[in-house]
Amino acid sequence: MTILAADDQPIVLKSIVYVLKKVGFEVIPAENGQAAIEAFDSNTIDLILIDLNMPVKSGFEVIDYIRKTKKSVVPIMVMSGMGEENTIVDAFSKGANDYISKPVGLNEVVIRVKKLLNIPLTADDFKNTEKKTLNKNGVGVVIPCYNEEDRLQTESFAAFLNNNSGYQLCFVNDGSKDDTLGVLNRFKEQYEDIIVYDCEKNGGKAEAVRQGMLHLLQDQSLDYIGFLDADLSTNFADFEDLVNTLSNSDYKLVAGSRIQRVGASILRESSRGIISKTVNFIIRKILGMEFQDTQCGAKVMKREIVADMFSKPFLTQWIFDVELFLRMKKHFGAAEAERLICEQPLKRWVHEDGSKLSMKDSFKILGQLFTIATNYK
Repeated sequence: MTILAADDQPIVLKSIVYVLKKVGFEVIPAENGQAAIEAFDSNTIDLILIDLNMPVKSGFEVIDYIRKTKKSVVPIMVMSGMGEENTIVDAFSKGANDYISKPVGLNEVVIRVKKLLNIPLTADDFKNTEKKTLNKNGVGVVIPCYNEEDRLQTESFAAFLNNNSGYQLCFVNDGSKDDTLGVLNRFKEQYEDIIVYDCEKNGGKAEAVRQGMLHLLQDQSLDYIGFLDADLSTNFADFEDLVNTLSNSDYKLVAGSRIQRVGASILRESSRGIISKTVNFIIRKILGMEFQDTQCGAKVMKREIVADMFSKPFLTQWIFDVELFLRMKKHFGAAEAERLICEQPLKRWVHEDGSKLSMKDSFKILGQLFTIATNYK
């Protein structure tokens, strides 16, 4: 049997094609509504799996074409991130036979497809052999890397990619002196959802993140773009929480925060904690905004603000996050910036051994803060 699968996010579409082919279906992929219509006209299709929010022609237009123009009764399954009741009802009224709201597990997709095609289900269909989840948004994540050969947690990154679709990981090699680039390139060979961006010269974390953000911005399928520390001091579960907050709100930027709170596991060296509190107090005075922790290395934002926030190099290598907040303040105004930025407490954060930021560097930060305050006045 042949399934026409249409979705404008290549990362998601690739996973759909993979899992349906894995269970024996022929799959014809389409990345927009017009391509779906052309594929339907050129092939014998047994079922259509379609997203609603697509370029050129929407999923609704495709359904209208299939039902009204072609008078076809081929089963249509909508799979969309638009989960509002009126949208679902509208899809059924136009002729959809089933509706799945993203995020959704690939196992569920296979079972629903077989049910629509009246294919008898077996015990194996109900075993959770495919753990990957299809997310409703395309998310790009920049991971800056400098001399990470011995501590890059490739197993953790691999586990995340194995369980989630819709994420593009961009590892930026920041002129490492060890074999970090080799480790990244070998890792990339195993996963299509990994990009390795190589900066030949070490420019510091700020420039590595900036280059990675601008590189991911070229991918039109990514709705949100963010960055995460290579040591995974913030884990992927917390990062996904940041993404979920962004996708279900009017915020432009959601930043992780290592604020101590009940139920959270926040571990750091005591000396670093004292310095951190001092630096954060100074930062709040510079910002003129009451954010408790600008320096957490986990942030995600809507793609529409990336170009404005990252087009110019930052003044400092390590505390560019402060500049990022100041750029938001300059671009939107203080009151609007505070409304558009969400500071979200993390459930877990651990200071990992091997940090590239020494205690001496921590004191240098005070001078860098003076530079920022002077230039962004």
